[in-house]
Amino acid sequence: MASNRPAPEALFVPNDEDPVTGPMAYGPAGGPWEEWNPTEESIRPVRGRHRVAKQRGGGLARSSTVLGVGVIAAVGAGGIATAKEKPPVSISLPDLSSIKASLPDADSLPGVGSLLGSDKESETQVTASPLTGAGVTVADAEQGTTDAGEALRARIIQQAEHQQDQADQSAARAAEQAAAEQAVAEAAKVQEAAEKKLAEAERKKAEEKRKKEEAERLAKLAASFSLPTTSYTLTSTYGQAGAMWSSGYHTGLDFAAPTGTPLKAIHSGTIKEAGWAGSYGYRTILELEDGTELWYSHQSSMSVSAGQKVTTGDVIGRVGATGNVTGPHLHLEIHPGGGDGVDPLSWLRGKGLNI
Repeated sequence: MASNRPAPEALFVPNDEDPVTGPMAYGPAGGPWEEWNPTEESIRPVRGRHRVAKQRGGGLARSSTVLGVGVIAAVGAGGIATAKEKPPVSISLPDLSSIKASLPDADSLPGVGSLLGSDKESETQVTASPLTGAGVTVADAEQGTTDAGEALRARIIQQAEHQQDQADQSAARAAEQAAAEQAVAEAAKVQEAAEKKLAEAERKKAEEKRKKEEAERLAKLAASFSLPTTSYTLTSTYGQAGAMWSSGYHTGLDFAAPTGTPLKAIHSGTIKEAGWAGSYGYRTILELEDGTELWYSHQSSMSVSAGQKVTTGDVIGRVGATGNVTGPHLHLEIHPGGGDGVDPLSWLRGKGLNI
C-alpha cells in the first residue's frame, strides 16, 4: 500500500562515519549536516525566568545544549525514513555516553553559559538557598540547618525558653527574698518575745526586790512604832459623816476600850501639850522628830507633861470618856508637820503596823 507521507529529505548513510559523532547525516542538498555554533546574534533572546533542571544521569539533556551531529533521528511524520528506489535500511544510534563525554560544557559555549548558567548552580540555588535568612545563626549555617522556617522556629523557641528561664530566675529570687524577709520577721518576733520575757522577768525581780526591801523597812519601822493600845475595837473611821461632829465629819480614828486601858507612845518624840482641850476632853499631843503631831483625846488621866521625852511603848495616859463622847474610847488624830489631819489608819499601816 502506497504511503501518502512525503519522502524524507535526508537519511543517514552508514558507510560514511565521523570518528567523533559516528555515522554522518546528509542534508537536502546532498551535503553533510554541519554543526551549528550559536552566537548572541543568532539565538533568540531569553525572556522571563527559566529554570534549568539538573541533567539526569544516562539520559538526554533537557537543556538547549547541542547534542551533536548524528543524534538527529530520521523520523518523519509517519515512520522510519526510506530512500527513494532503495530498500529500507536499519538505523543504528551511536553510543550516547561517548557523545556526552566529547561534548563541550555549556559554560564554554559563547553566549549560552552566561544565559543558561550551570545546572548544578541552578539546582543548588533552588534547593539549598532558603527563602530568607531571618533567624539563621552561624551555628545553623555550619550545621547545614538553614531552612528559614525551622531556624525561625528554633530561634523563637530559644527566645521563649530564655524568657522563661529569666522569669523562673526572677521568681526564684523573689521567693528567696520573701523567705529571707519572713525569716527576718520571724527572728524579730522571737527576739521581741525573748526581750519581753526578759523584761517581764526583770520587772518581777525588781518588784520582788522592792517588796522585800519594803517589808524590811516596815519591819524596822514596826520595831520602832507601836499601836496606841491593845484589846480595842475600831468604831468610827476618818472622814465618816455625822451630825455629832462639829465639822460634819469624823476627823480621826476611834479605838473603843474599857476606861483605864493604858495608852502608849506610838513612836519616840517629845510631849508638846498635855491638858484639857474642850470637846476633846483631856488631850496629849506627841510631836515626832519629823514634826508630825499625834493627838490622844478623851483620856481619863494623863501620865506625862509638856516637854517630856518619851520612847516607843511608854505609857502616856489612859482610856476615858471626857469631852464630847458617847462612851470610853481613844480618839486618835494624825497631823503631819502640825497641819491638817490625815487618815490615821493608813498612816499606822504605812509604819508597818497591822491594824
